[in-house]
Amino acid sequence: MVFSYAKRSGSLRRAPRTALAAAARVNVRRLHARVAQRLKTNMALRAGVKRHFPMRKVDDVVEFFRAQLESDNEPDLALLSIVTGYIENLLTFHRNVGVEPASGDHQPQQPCFPVVECGPVEALHAKFACQIKGSLDLSALDTDSSAGRRDLIKRVSDVIWSSLTRSYYKDRPHLQSLYSYLTGNKLDCFGVAFAVVAACQALGFSDIHLALSEDHAWVTFGDDSEETAEVTWHGKGNEDRRGQPIPQDKSWLYLNGHAIQCTRATEVAALVSAINPTITPTTDSTELVSLQQQLLWLLYDKGHLRNYPMALGNLGELEGLFPTPGRPPPQDLFAEAVHASRTYYHNHHVYPYTYLGGFLFRSGRLKEALRAWADAADVIRKFNYGREDEEIYKEFMEIANELVPQLVKLSSSGDGSLLQDPSCFAHLLRFYDGLCAWEEGSATPVLHIGWARPLVGTIAKFPATVRAAVSVHASTGDEEDAEANDKTHKDAPPSVSKEDSKKSSETSSQDSMMADGKEPKEHDFLKSLEDQLGQSNGPPHPDIVALAAACAENILNPDYLLGCGEPFSTKNGNSVKSGSRSGGSSGPAAVTLSSQKMAGLKELLLSEKLNTSAIQLQLTAQSQVQVVKRGSQANPMASHEATTRHSKRMRRE
Repeated sequence: MVFSYAKRSGSLRRAPRTALAAAARVNVRRLHARVAQRLKTNMALRAGVKRHFPMRKVDDVVEFFRAQLESDNEPDLALLSIVTGYIENLLTFHRNVGVEPASGDHQPQQPCFPVVECGPVEALHAKFACQIKGSLDLSALDTDSSAGRRDLIKRVSDVIWSSLTRSYYKDRPHLQSLYSYLTGNKLDCFGVAFAVVAACQALGFSDIHLALSEDHAWVTFGDDSEETAEVTWHGKGNEDRRGQPIPQDKSWLYLNGHAIQCTRATEVAALVSAINPTITPTTDSTELVSLQQQLLWLLYDKGHLRNYPMALGNLGELEGLFPTPGRPPPQDLFAEAVHASRTYYHNHHVYPYTYLGGFLFRSGRLKEALRAWADAADVIRKFNYGREDEEIYKEFMEIANELVPQLVKLSSSGDGSLLQDPSCFAHLLRFYDGLCAWEEGSATPVLHIGWARPLVGTIAKFPATVRAAVSVHASTGDEEDAEANDKTHKDAPPSVSKEDSKKSSETSSQDSMMADGKEPKEHDFLKSLEDQLGQSNGPPHPDIVALAAACAENILNPDYLLGCGEPFSTKNGNSVKSGSRSGGSSGPAAVTLSSQKMAGLKELLLSEKLNTSAIQLQLTAQSQVQVVKRGSQANPMASHEATTRHSKRMRRE
C-alpha cells in the first residue's frame, strides 16, 4: 500500500529531495542573516558618532567633522561623504528659487538648514559596506603583494563601475558623493575615485589613498605610495585604463609626477572642496556655501591645506565673496596656494596663478593680474598639450581672448599706465610664449586664428617706444629655457657668462653691500680695481680700464652691472633707462622667449609699425606644424617635412 501510494502520488520519492532543498534554503537564509548581522555590527555607527545626531545647523556639522579629524581612528570617508551628500542634495535638489514678488508685503524666506537624522545616514553607511564586502572574496587575493593590491583596487573599481547607470555625467553637478551613488547609482569622475578609496578603507586597507591633479583623480598604494592605479575615467570612455599605472609623460592631466599624495585628512579636504552649492547656473545655496567655507577653515586651522593649492584657492574664492572677520584676506590665501605649488610640487600647478590673477583683475589691479597670468603660462609650458586638457585649455582661452583684451580696454579708458609700462608688455610676451611652448612637442595644436587676432589686437595697443624698451632674448635650448624662465619669473635680467661674472665680482659685491645698507668707501673700491689690474699678466680688459678711468663720474650704466649693455650710458641713456623700467622694478623689463614660434616672431613684435597680417599668418601657419623636439634646430627642413602630416588644423573654439 505504501508503494502504491507512492506510485500514485510520487510524493515519497520527492520528499527527501524537497526536504533537503528546503533545509538548504533555510541554512542559506540563516547564513545571509548572520553575515548581514556581522556586517551591521562591524559597520554600525559607534556611540561617539551617534551622539552628533541629529545635526540641525552648520555648526553641528563642523563639530562632527572636527570629531572625525581628532579621533584616534581614521576619519570615516564613507560616512563623511554620505553626510555632505545628504545635505547637498536637500539644499540644491528641486528647490524653489523663483524671483521674489515686487510687492513689499512678501517677506523673503529665511534659509533653512536641513535636519540630518542618524537613521538614514546609518542605513546608507551599512548599505555601502554590505555592497562592497558582499561583492569581493578577499581570500582569493594575495593582498600582501603589489600585484595583489593592484588586483584588489581593480576589482573594487569594477564593483563600483558596474553598479553605475550607463549614462554620461560630465559636468553634471552633485554627483561626487557616496549619497549620489547609494541613492541614484550616479557618480562623476572624482566621485568614482573617492568611492574606491572609501571602499578600500571599509575593507581595512589603510595604505590605499587618493591622488589628485588639477582635473583628475586616481589611487596610490604600496610603500611611500609609489604605486599608482587608474580607477576612473576622464573625458569620454576610458574604461580600459582602470587598474593600469598612471602614465609618466609630460601631461598636465597627471601633473608629470607632481600630483597631491593624499592622507586621510587631505582626502577629507578633497571631499569638502568638491561640495557644489549650485542650485541653478545663477543661484547658489547660501547655507551650503557657509558650510563649505567653515569646513575649509577647520581644515586650514589644523594644517591640512598647507600642501593643497586647489583647496586654498577655493577658500580664497569664498573669502573674496563672503569675508570672515578675523581671517586672512583672499590675496594671502592665494599667495599660500602659490607657495604650496612652488614648495611641494616644483611649481607644476597652474590654478593657483589663475585664481590669483582673477582676484587681482576683479580688484582692479590690472598690472599684477597680467603678471599672475604670465606666471600661469610659465607653468603650463612644462607640459605637452593633449586632448584631455580641455579644462585648462578653456581657462587659458578665456584669459587670452576675453580677460586680457578687457584688461587692455580698461587701461585705455583709465590712466593708460599699463600700456606705457614695458614690464607689462614683457608679461604679455611671456604669457603667449608659455602657450606656444605648451604646444611644442604636442600631437594636438593649441593656437589658431581665434587666438592670433586677440594677440595682435592687444600688442597693437602698446606704443612702439614701449615695445622697443623691452629687452627680448630668444633661447631654444632646454637648459637655457629653464634658467631663463626662472630668472624672468623673478624679474631678473639674463645671466652673465662665467668670464664676465668673474670680472665683475667686485662690482657685484659692492651691490650686495649697498643692498645691506653698508655703502663701501670709494678708496676700497678703487683699491679692489687696482689689485685686480695688478694681478693680471696680460693687458687688462677694456671695460676694466674704462671703469678705472671714469669711476668717479656718475654715468655708470646700470645695465652693465646687470650683465648686459655697455659700461657707460650714452647721452640719451637717461630716457631709455626710465622707459625700460618695469613699474617699481629695480631692473629693465626683459623677457626670454623659449618657444620657436614666439622667437620667430620677435622682430615682427618689436618693429615700429606692426604688420598684423604677417603676425597672424605666421602664427596660424606654424600652428599646423608639430615640433617633434623642443630646441632641436639641427635640420629645420627635416623637422618640417616630418611633421606636415598634421597639417589639418583641429579647431577648438
